[in-house]
Amino acid sequence: MKPTIQDNDRIAPTPLLEEPDAHGQAALLLAESTLHMLVESGVLDNRAAITAVQAAAEVKVEVATVTGESEGRMQQSLDLLSRIQASFETDRLPI
Repeated sequence: MKPTIQDNDRIAPTPLLEEPDAHGQAALLLAESTLHMLVESGVLDNRAAITAVQAAAEVKVEVATVTGESEGRMQQSLDLLSRIQASFETDRLPI
C-alpha cells in the first residue's frame, strides 16, 4: 500500500528571498515617478533630481546610523537610491 501524506503533514514552502515591503515599494515607485514627471515637465532639471536623490542617500545614512540599522539593510536602501540616480544620469547623456 502506498503511503499517503495528510494535509497536516505538509510543510509550508518557505520563500528563499524576503519579499519587499509593499508600502515601501509603492512609496519608492511614487517618489521616483514624481521626480521623473517633474523633470519631464521642466519643473526640475536632471541635475536637481540627482541632487535630491543624493540628499535622500545622505539622510538615509544619518538615520540608519542614529537608529542602529544594520549595514546590510542600509546598503539595500542605498543601492535602490543609486539605481534611481543612475536613471537620471542616463537621461542626461547626449544622444
